[in-house]
Amino acid sequence: MSYISIIKNGIIKENPTFVLMLGMCPTLATTTSAINGLSMGLATMFVLICSNVVISLIKNLTPDKVRIPVFIVVIASFVTLLQMVMQAYLPDIYASLGLFIPLIVVNCIILGRAEAFAAKNGAVDSLMDGIGIGLGFTFGLTLLGICREVLGAGSIFGLTLIPETYNMLMFVLPPGAFITLGFLVAIVNKVRS
Repeated sequence: MSYISIIKNGIIKENPTFVLMLGMCPTLATTTSAINGLSMGLATMFVLICSNVVISLIKNLTPDKVRIPVFIVVIASFVTLLQMVMQAYLPDIYASLGLFIPLIVVNCIILGRAEAFAAKNGAVDSLMDGIGIGLGFTFGLTLLGICREVLGAGSIFGLTLIPETYNMLMFVLPPGAFITLGFLVAIVNKVRS
């Protein structure tokens, strides 16, 4: 499998948001705006890439009985590093994403890729898989955030497009996340078939 096909696989065939339907908690909770969706996607992508590479490098040193706890420690280490950097250099984004940054540790996308791909492949392939799945997740969250922000606040990345009198507040609230995701999944399924 070539590196391009590994990356394309994560974006199209195994897109975590629209195809595999993984990581729904941060997907629905953090996508109230495009910048929040993009930020959460990039944060998850960083942890996914780094943990994939490290896990692929230590897979032969890790006994099967403690494989999952070791994976969690590796993932938690990168999440802690990410959390510290965001608190220091991106405090506004860190404040808006809140609790969902530490919850990256238990994101099923990251642990799933560690188990399904990184533990069975080399470092470069695992890097490419992390990039592909990370780009797919970031694309999904950003697209969902754009749709919700345009419909709910009349803006995109904070730039006003529609006057406030035409906004539909429901799309910034939790029900809007479910409705928007449902429509986007339907569109993706239609395009894929």
